[in-house]
Amino acid sequence: QVQLVESGGGLVQAGGSLRLSCAASGSIFRFDTMGWYRQAPGKQRELVATIISGGTTNYADSVKGRFTISRGSAKNTVYLQMLSLKPEDTAVYYCSLRQWGVDYWGQGTQVTVSS
Repeated sequence: QVQLVESGGGLVQAGGSLRLSCAASGSIFRFDTMGWYRQAPGKQRELVATIISGGTTNYADSVKGRFTISRGSAKNTVYLQMLSLKPEDTAVYYCSLRQWGVDYWGQGTQVTVSS
């Protein structure tokens, strides 16, 4: 089993910043991808950013230049630095990990950006 725990969400004004953290534990041997997804009320879950084990990153067009995904020094930890936040960034943010074709998800952390 793999467990993912997110932290760092909260309420911030437009233009502000937040840093999300995700710590993965359990039966992790070598993950393929870790990443962040988000789901706003009434919308489908969407990709925000991913990082593969080799370090290559991928971002949704809506967050390019504002968000940065990175791996922590601690094993199996990933961060999402979010700058210049907009009200449309409001959503529940989920950490994900893919290993051997299986996707694991955290419980989510709420990010609310007020205008």
